[in-house]
Amino acid sequence: MLRSLDIRDMLIIDRLELQFQPGLNVLTGETGAGKSILLDSLGFVLGWRGRAELVRAGADQGEVVAVFDLPDGHAAHAVLDEAGLPGGDELILRRVNARDGRKTAWVNDRRCSGEVLRALSETLVELHGQHDDRGLLDPKGHRALLDAFAGTEDKLIKTRTAWRTLGAAQKALSEAQAALDEVRAEEEFLRHAVGELDQLDPQPGEEAELDTRRRTMQAADRMRDTVARAAQALGQDGVEAPMGDALRWLESALPDLEDSLTAPIAALERALSELAEASDGVERALEALDFNPLELEQTEERLFAIRGLARKHGVAPDDLAGFADGLRARLETLDAGAGRIDDLQRAVKDAQAEYDKAAETLTAKRQSAAKALDKAVMGELAPLKMERAVFTTDVTEGEAGPQGRDLVEFRVATNPGAPSGPLARIASGGELSRFLLALKMCLSSEESGLTMIFDEIDRGVGGATADAVGRRLKQLAEGGQVLVVTHSPQVAALGAHHWRVEKSVKGEQTLSTVTPLDATTRVDELARMISGDTITGEARAAAAALLNG
Repeated sequence: MLRSLDIRDMLIIDRLELQFQPGLNVLTGETGAGKSILLDSLGFVLGWRGRAELVRAGADQGEVVAVFDLPDGHAAHAVLDEAGLPGGDELILRRVNARDGRKTAWVNDRRCSGEVLRALSETLVELHGQHDDRGLLDPKGHRALLDAFAGTEDKLIKTRTAWRTLGAAQKALSEAQAALDEVRAEEEFLRHAVGELDQLDPQPGEEAELDTRRRTMQAADRMRDTVARAAQALGQDGVEAPMGDALRWLESALPDLEDSLTAPIAALERALSELAEASDGVERALEALDFNPLELEQTEERLFAIRGLARKHGVAPDDLAGFADGLRARLETLDAGAGRIDDLQRAVKDAQAEYDKAAETLTAKRQSAAKALDKAVMGELAPLKMERAVFTTDVTEGEAGPQGRDLVEFRVATNPGAPSGPLARIASGGELSRFLLALKMCLSSEESGLTMIFDEIDRGVGGATADAVGRRLKQLAEGGQVLVVTHSPQVAALGAHHWRVEKSVKGEQTLSTVTPLDATTRVDELARMISGDTITGEARAAAAALLNG
C-alpha cells in the first residue's frame, strides 16, 4: 500500500506531502490544476519513463519520496533480495532529478538503478487509464492474467517440468548425434591409429629405457677395450698374482715375526678381498658390453617407432598408451552410437508426448477459462452501459515454450456486427476505461498487494454509468487501496478519502497544492463538480445526497 508521497520542486509543485489511506482514495480538481503532475511524480519515483523536464522552474533539482507498506509475502521482497537491497515492512523510494537531467535513485537509503525501480513498481502499483500501455492493455501480459483467473498454476508447473525434460532430452540427443557424426567423420583414421598403436603397444617409461639401452650399446665397442685392460690389470696376469705371492711370503715368516706381521697380513687379506670384488664387477661390466648387433638395430627401430608415433599424434611418448585408450573409447562410442541414438530418440519422443499432453491440458483449461472470463466481463459491461459491446479472449496456437503453446489476447467489438480487434485499438477513450474497469473487476481477486491507480477512467461517462463506475471502484478498493483521479461527482462521492487539487498564482509563480477534505469541504467540492464555479443550493443538496448514498 502507498502510505505517503512527498514531492519537492517538480513542475508546478514546490512542496507537497500526501498521506494516503487504505480503501478508495479520490483526487479531484479543475482541469489543469495538477492532478496529472501527481501521477507524473509518482511515476518518476517508480522509474517509469515520462516527461523529460520535471524540475520546477528556478529550482536546482526535483525530488520525490514514496513510502510503501510491505506485508510479509509481498512480491517486492523477492525483487529487493535479488538486487541485494535491504528489506523490511517499510519500503522508501527516493529519486532526484537534477537540472541537467541526471537522475539518482535510492531504495531504503541504498543507491539503485532505474531498472530496479521499474522492477519494484511492477509489484507495487498498477496504473489504468485511457493512455495506459502497461497492465491490461499490454497483450504480453494477457496470458498471465488469464492463467491467474483460471487458476492454472498446477498445470503450468507440469508444463514447465515437461518442457525442461524435453529440452534436456533434445540436448542429450543433439550432443550424442554430434559426437557420433564427429567420430564417423574420422572413423578410418581412428581404426588405423588404434591398430597401429595396438601393434606397437608402447608402455609408459619404455622410451627412456630404450634410449638408455641404445646409448649403452652404441658406446660398448669404445668402452670394451678399456674395461678389458682394467680387468687384465686386476686379474691373475695383473696385480692379483704378486699380491698373492706377497701374502704367502709374509705368512711363511709369521712364526718368527708375529708381532710385526699380523697387521700387514690382515691388511693384505682385505686388499685381496676388495680386489676380487672389483675384478668380479669389472667382469660383469664386460659381459654387459657384449651384445648382439641385431639387438641394437631392433632397439633403435622400436625407439624410433615410438618417437615417430608420439610426433604424429602430438603427445609425449609416455602418453601414447593413454592416448590409445582415448581413441579406443571413441571407437566404442561409434560402435555403440547407433544403439544410444535409438535410446535417446525414444526418450525425446516420450518427453515430447508428455509435453504435448501437459500443453494440451493447459490449453483446454485456458480455453474453458477464456469463456468464463468473457461471460464475467460481459456481465460487468451491462451496468456500465456497454451491453451491446462484445468482449472475447482469443486463445490461439503459438510457438511452444515452458508456458505452453498458447497466445492469449483480449479483443473487443464495441457494436454488434462490427469486427473485433485489440482492446487498445478498438475502444474509444470512455469505452476503453469501462472495458478496463470491467476486466479489473473480474481479475482483481487474483491481485496481491498492488495499489491500483485509475486516471480519469470515468471520462466520457456520467449519470447512472458514472455511479456504476464508482461503485465498482469502491468494490475494488475493499481490502486494498485504489487511487482515482476523477472529474465525476458520482465517483468522488464514493471515495473513503478525498483530496482537492488546486492551482494558484503567487506573484509570477504558478503552484499546485493538494488539500485533504473534511465532511463540509467535501460537500463544497462535490457541489463545484456538479454546478461549476457558482455553487448553488441545489448543487449542495445534490452533493449531500450523493454522499449519503
